[in-house]
Amino acid sequence: MKTNLNYVIRPALLKDAEQIFNLIRKHSDELIVKPIGEIVSNIDRFMVCEVEDKIRGCAAWDIIPEIGAPENASVEIQSVAVDSELRGNEAGTKLVRTIIATVKRFDPAQAIVLTFAPEFFKKLGFREVPKTSVMHKLYMGCINCTKHANPYTCPEIAMTLDLRSYTKPAKTQS
Repeated sequence: MKTNLNYVIRPALLKDAEQIFNLIRKHSDELIVKPIGEIVSNIDRFMVCEVEDKIRGCAAWDIIPEIGAPENASVEIQSVAVDSELRGNEAGTKLVRTIIATVKRFDPAQAIVLTFAPEFFKKLGFREVPKTSVMHKLYMGCINCTKHANPYTCPEIAMTLDLRSYTKPAKTQS
C-alpha cells in the first residue's frame, strides 16, 4: 500500500530503544521479540525508519563468526519490521540495503536471514537455502528460540546473499 509519508532511514539512537521494542512486539508473529536490554546493548546495530518523530520501521544485524575462519563470517539481518501503513514505500528495502552497505565494510562472506517473507528478500537478491547450510546460525540463535522446539520444524525460510559479489539489484516495476 503506497502512501505519501515522508520518512528518514537513519542509525538508531538510545532514545529509540523503547519504540523499537514496541515495534518488534507488534510484529511478534513474524519476529523473535528481543528484551529491551538487548536492544539497548545493541542499539549501534539497528537502523530505523522515522516518520514525524516516530519509529515506524527497524532492522538490525549481527555477526555470526565462522569458527577457524573469521574471514568467512556471516552477517544475520534481524528484526526487520515496518508498520503496515508504510509498506509499499520501499522503507523495508531501504532499511535492509542500508544494513548491507553498513556491514560490507567488514567484508563478511554472506548475509543470512530466517524469514516468513521470502519474496521480499528475493527481490533484494537473497536466495533460499536449506537450513543445514546455516548451521552456525541455528546453534547460535535458534537453539534458544522460545517459539519453536526444533529449528528444522520452524516454518521460517533460510536465505542467503553473497556479499562479496553483491551489487544492488535493479529496481523492478510493480
